[in-house]
Formats: sequence, structure tokens, C-alpha cells
Amino acid sequence: MDLSVSYSLSKPSSLLPLSRITHTSLSSHTYFTPFSSHSSKFIKKLSYKPLIVIKKQQIKAAQSGIDNDEDAFITDNVPHLTDFLPDLQSYPNPLKKSPAYAIVKETFVSPQDVVAQKIVLQKDSPRGVHFPRAGPREKVYFKSEEVRACIVTCGGLCPGINTVIREIVCGLNFMYGVDDILGIEGGYRGFYSKNTKKLTPKIVDDIHKRGGTILQTSRGGSDTNKIVDNIQDRGINQVYIIGGDGTQRGANAIYKEVEKRGLQVAVAGIPKTIDNDIAVIDKSFGFDTAVEEAQRAINAAHVEVESVENGVGIVKLMGRYSGFIALYATLASRDVDCCLIPESPFYLEGPGGLFEFVEQRLKDNSHVVIVVAEGAGQEFVAQTMQSIDEKDASGNRLLLDVGQWLTQKFKDHFTKVRKMTINLKYIDPTYMIRAIPSNASDNIYCTLLAQSAVHGAMAGYTGFTVGPVNSRHAYIPISRVTETQNVVKLTDRSWARLLASTNQPSFVQHNIEREKVDKDTIDAINDMRITSI
Repeated sequence: MDLSVSYSLSKPSSLLPLSRITHTSLSSHTYFTPFSSHSSKFIKKLSYKPLIVIKKQQIKAAQSGIDNDEDAFITDNVPHLTDFLPDLQSYPNPLKKSPAYAIVKETFVSPQDVVAQKIVLQKDSPRGVHFPRAGPREKVYFKSEEVRACIVTCGGLCPGINTVIREIVCGLNFMYGVDDILGIEGGYRGFYSKNTKKLTPKIVDDIHKRGGTILQTSRGGSDTNKIVDNIQDRGINQVYIIGGDGTQRGANAIYKEVEKRGLQVAVAGIPKTIDNDIAVIDKSFGFDTAVEEAQRAINAAHVEVESVENGVGIVKLMGRYSGFIALYATLASRDVDCCLIPESPFYLEGPGGLFEFVEQRLKDNSHVVIVVAEGAGQEFVAQTMQSIDEKDASGNRLLLDVGQWLTQKFKDHFTKVRKMTINLKYIDPTYMIRAIPSNASDNIYCTLLAQSAVHGAMAGYTGFTVGPVNSRHAYIPISRVTETQNVVKLTDRSWARLLASTNQPSFVQHNIEREKVDKDTIDAINDMRITSI
């Protein structure tokens, strides 16, 4: 069985010709199935919404001798302008004449090339969901001289935003000859309450060296009707939206309204979240930079506590619902004794609790470093501090400061209860990390994201986002990345690696032993999201 990351559906020896594929309408979605009784059985098992189902002929793997008669896979259908504008005219892609692509062996991506969401399979299992491979298509649905594109940035800051802006502008101009590009200032509200600025390759030439966003940003303000009215009034036909899951939900609403009005407007989302909590894609841009910069704070804490007796260092990192930055920063540092994340419940007192662990580490090493994600332990903080159930403009719950709370708890316990003198250092590098420019790795990643978005919009895709799926860039319906959030699964090996690195207690396991938690509860922990403020 071919388990490569991307598949091409055009291999003549392995797939049915298109003439042998029937078109069937099920509900409001399109399914493609070959003439086979097996395919109807397979469709009955499906629970996905917009899908294309491809059923392969019998393929015998040369090495294993396995008969893959039941080997089928699903392609998630990315919206296209021709879905609601069937008579839209297409044009030859200008990249055919581009010197940059003159020596490229395969300039254009086949519309039948797909990327697998799941690449680790068992021999008898279906191949699962696939997404269209990102990249330039042979046909485009916009004339370069008629394109009026706009770029907007929303939500919190993140390393790499300016790089994405730069590469969208340069990609549109250098690859497709587009000159009319606008920057919407101030987030979604900027569509109807702020001025725009003209963006050219010269204006954005060095912005990747700066943190933040040259377009300014804001939370909330997604009034879909007003935004689409403005898009229509300004004659904009390509919209590039950079932001997190809340922003992408707004982008999906804009796409839906554009479709409803029958406008030739391509809506492309570029997922941005420093927490790495966007579903489906491998990681979000800025994450690598955040993990790298977090090392500075952890190293500073380690130097401080190592230089005194009974030194306790607490470093608070980003991670509202997902503890990926704390997890990866801990694994990279090797100086961290304990990592606390939102997905893993912990407790302070009693056998196996955090107080007992810290006291033992102080006896063994005379110092301890703790990394805590901002969303960890919110249920404990809410119990001991006066809290109001408030939300920010994006709809996110306002978190209480777990770092300050944990600092006070340690002081009270060790000085008043244990009668020990400790030297406690608390470091919160959150805004320092958010505000820095992206590193080399993220700069390259941002370039790929931006160029993929440009290729997709020019090819007529809309209501889509871009990102790497198993290291191959793909086009993904926006609705797929906003269905759920990416969180650390406590039963995966990544969390086990951290526990093996820090040798900290598995608080979940202690809770299971003490409270005899059943399997359903363990599964719930793996799927949990923070519900406290």
C-alpha cells in the first residue's frame, strides 16, 4: 500500500479513469464513486460533510502481496468560485511565462494531487481524508490587471505576521503581475471604520525584520454584512485574512456571504496562532520562534535559581487552551523540572502533589524551575481569587494570572507551613515573545503559506485556508480548521517524552489512582478544553 504523504489521482495504472466514475448527489454534497458494490458500503460508514470519495481498483502490493480491494480514500472538497459562478471564465496561468518557473519540471499542480491527513495506517484500514495539494494551477480565474486584493490582520500579535504580508504582496506582484493591493488597517473593523493603505513590494520590502503588524490589528469587529458591503463597494475581488480560529470563523462567514451574493471574490485564510492550537495543520507560523525565544526566559530563570539556595523559578508561557509552547520549550531546554499545561490537571497538596515534588527537588538539587502555561490550573485560581466571567472582544475567556497565583501559593506553603526559606523568581516573557520578528525557520514557513494562498486565490479557490499537513502544503476548507482546537493529548508519546525528560509526577495518573477514574474520564481528559475563566 502506498503510504506516501501526497498522492496523485492521475496515475493511470492505479486508478479508475474519470469516465468510469459516477456522479451522485447525497444531501447537499458531492460524492464520486466508481461502479462498485464496495463503494456504496463504504459511503454508508462516512460521517464527513463535503467530500469526494474515490474508490481504487484492486491493487496488489508487490512486496506484501496484499489485495487492496477495499482501499478507498476521501478527498475533502474545497470551495471554488465556479461552485456558484459556473460560467466563470478561466485564463492561462501567467507563471507559464515566468523566468522563475522556466526550469521547474512540473510548474503546475494537478487538480487531482491530494495530501493525506493520516499517513500512519494499518494494512486493512481505509486511507482516510485527503486535501487538495497547494500550489499553482494551470488555469486561473482572474486577469492580473483586474485583480484588486486586500490583506487584513486580526487578533493578537505573533512573530511572522509582517513576513506573511510581505510575501502575499510580492507573490501577487512578482508571480502574477498584480499591482492593486490594499492593506486594511485595524483588523476587521478597518473594512468600515479605518483607512486603507496601498501596498507595493517597495513598501513591504523590509517589514519582515520587524515584529508586530504594519497594518495594526484588533479583536472582534466582524460585522459580516458591513465587511462584504465594503468589499463590494471598493471593488475588491481577493481577500487575504490573517488570524486565529476566531478570525477564521469570521473569514468563513465572509465567504458564505460572498457566495450568497454571487460575487467573484476569493476569500483565503492564513491561520495565525502563537499557541499552535489550529486543528488539521502540522503547526502554525510563529510557533517555532516562540519556543526558541522562550528558551531565553527559561535559561534566565535557571541561572537565577541556580545561583541561590533553595531557588524556585516560575516561567509563565503562552497557552490559553493548548500547552504546546510550554511542552516544546521544556523539551528543548532540559533545565525544567516541571511543566504544567491546561490539558493536564494537577494538584498542590498531598502525596504526589506539586508541593511535595518541589520540596524533594530542593533537597536533591537546591533549586527547581517550573514552566506553566497561562491556561493551566484556572479552576484552582478561580476558587481562591475573586473572578468575574469576562471575555475579550474575540470571545475568549479572560484568564486569571496563574503565575502570580502559583508564586503566592509557594511562598505561603514553604515559609508558613514548611518553615523553609526559598528564593522565588517569577518571569512572564509573554509580550516580549509575541513582539519579536520571526526566526529563519518561520520566515521560510510564512513564505510558503503566503505563496500557497496566492496560488489558491488566483486558481479560483475560496473559503479555504492553507497549511502543512504531514509536511505537505494543502488547501483546507476553513470550516475544517474551526471545528475544534488542537490540544496536547496526554496519552500521546509527546507528553510521555516530557514526563521522561523532567521526571515530574503524572498528576493525571495520581488522580486516577486516588479517585479510581474510569476509561471514559481518561478519554474525556484527552478531548478536554478549558471551561473555567
